[in-house]
Amino acid sequence: MSRLTLYIGHRLSGIGHRSPALGILIAAAAIGACSLLGGRTFSIAPNPDRNVLLVTIDTLRADALGSYGGKAPTPHLDALASHGARFTFAHAHAVVTLVSHASILTGRYPYEHGIRDNTGYRLAPGEPTLAAALKARGFETGAFVGGFPLDRRFGLTAGFDRYDDRMTKAGPAGEISQRERPADAVVASALDWIGGRSGKWFAWVHVYDPHEPYEPPGEFASRFAQEPYLGEVAWTDAALGPLLQRLASLSRPTLVVVTADHGESLGDHGERTHSLFAYEATLRVPLIVSEITKDTKETKDAKDRGRVIDTPVRHVDLFPTILSSAGDGTTGSGASLLDVIKADGGPDRPSYFEAMSAAVTRGWAPLRGVLVGREKYIDLPIVELYDLASDPKEAANVAGAKGDRVRVMTESLKQFNVAPPARAGVETAETIERLRSLGYIGGGSSAVREKYTDADDPKRLVEIEQMLTRGDEAWRAGRGSEAADIYRAVIRKRPDTEDAYRKLAFALWRDGRSADAIATLELALRNGVTQSEVRIRLGQYLAEAGQPAKAIALLKDTAGSDPDALIALGNAYTMAGRFADGAAVYRRLLAADPVNALAHENLGMAQFQAKDVKGAEASLRRAIEIDPSLAGAYTALGVVLATTGRTPDAIEAWKKALALDPSDRNAADNLRRVGAR
Repeated sequence: MSRLTLYIGHRLSGIGHRSPALGILIAAAAIGACSLLGGRTFSIAPNPDRNVLLVTIDTLRADALGSYGGKAPTPHLDALASHGARFTFAHAHAVVTLVSHASILTGRYPYEHGIRDNTGYRLAPGEPTLAAALKARGFETGAFVGGFPLDRRFGLTAGFDRYDDRMTKAGPAGEISQRERPADAVVASALDWIGGRSGKWFAWVHVYDPHEPYEPPGEFASRFAQEPYLGEVAWTDAALGPLLQRLASLSRPTLVVVTADHGESLGDHGERTHSLFAYEATLRVPLIVSEITKDTKETKDAKDRGRVIDTPVRHVDLFPTILSSAGDGTTGSGASLLDVIKADGGPDRPSYFEAMSAAVTRGWAPLRGVLVGREKYIDLPIVELYDLASDPKEAANVAGAKGDRVRVMTESLKQFNVAPPARAGVETAETIERLRSLGYIGGGSSAVREKYTDADDPKRLVEIEQMLTRGDEAWRAGRGSEAADIYRAVIRKRPDTEDAYRKLAFALWRDGRSADAIATLELALRNGVTQSEVRIRLGQYLAEAGQPAKAIALLKDTAGSDPDALIALGNAYTMAGRFADGAAVYRRLLAADPVNALAHENLGMAQFQAKDVKGAEASLRRAIEIDPSLAGAYTALGVVLATTGRTPDAIEAWKKALALDPSDRNAADNLRRVGAR
């Protein structure tokens, strides 16, 4: 038999790509309007025997919905608003998915619950959550989420009897995506769970579809060819229709709360998507509170019974609102909106907000701010003050002309905790790449500084963001040389931009220019880039380029407990022929994380190289048991099986590897060598 190929260590992920949205078209006909309380104006009285449905729609601008004057046809949500309370001035506290949902589900500001970005943070065990509070009050609880940023690994599962975060969906070429799933699939799962409940329940349904890329399915793609974001919004409304319809057939009434985690810039202020700024395009969100009962029916004057409320409200208000609707007076950082709904208004409460992604990952200035009434203050090196009543588009920064108001608003912001955020923790490479594939910065953890200058202000650096986006688009389109030139230009403009070095190095590596890739990452370290991923990636490249001794020297004293650094160090030892040292590193990692499938896979490879075939097989099978999607583990297992005379089983393992990863050349080569391909 020809020599079989065994890949040592996990492959380095690329820049990432997005697969198109896919879903079964649901008819967009409006559900029957939900008539509430006869002809009375809508209000919510406490009722401990009421179901609760919380719907969060990712990346939904308030001004996209029909009921908010938007151009997207959203009949189901419009009907819900026409019989409930629609809040015109609701705001999130953050502009990325995980942070914002943590505030919704805990009723706490980001500095209180501790999550400041989508990567590097977890909701701490024991943190009070809405699900836990309702479960303690006799509710069955279920969560059904549509996007990877809310995967169970991030800690939002507390209190949920069921947390359905299955993200798998098929792409246009049959590939499998584990980053998101379409709204109709989320709704179907939620409906299946609701159908099995006999008691009162709390369901959280999160749909991800309006998030970039804007690729609505079927008819919605053709109808909104010029404005695909609106097509995603219209499709999402259609997909939610069956869920809202089902509620009208239940014996108990259901409180329905619909909001977004944040909006989408769509080019406003130079930002294409979200996470960098906190202007109204991304910070202001829709909020609809309504109730659906078994007596639901459509009447012509239904709109007259709804309420439109202009009082400023906040995401932290949802936690006490839902609990008070169930008869509980619990409050937290927010306040119940039941009295605000009943009175058609209420007091103006200040609202804290932030955008920390670029601060904790790139070292740019942290963005914090406060809303007081219709005044908005953004605390950056170049401060901003807006009067949203007269300037809702935030076109005129009046901070320079209204120094007295800046001082007042600065003091208002100081009522909140403006201490620097904790440094982001270590993420696995798989988590980072899945988030990057969704457009988030992700990656290393940048040191938070004591002082920032105007040069660190995101307003001055938005061009860097735009250039990186163009580079990514060029890379995905196969224009690698153009992408590399753009990344080099970013480095010249802002030498501490970790993403640019990492992406440039990867482009060079893929082009076969390993020495240039290594030199790029070495330059990043010399230029003071602090993110640990640069050092880890450099160690990987050195080892795979035949310089494992240099990789070991780079990583052995700095790996600490970082899983990715330990994987890279173990790989380097294995490639240097120091199999026992490599195995010792993997075992060190497994002592801290026994279910790290990649560590089991690489341990198996090191054991095989050290002629411990029995141990190698056990480790590889354990890796597959933990994570059946590890193509490399199947490839390596096939080699073990073939060398122990079990060729038919080896062939099956290699075929499984190729099914999981059609680009796995080692598995393909091995099949050819045994005449099975």
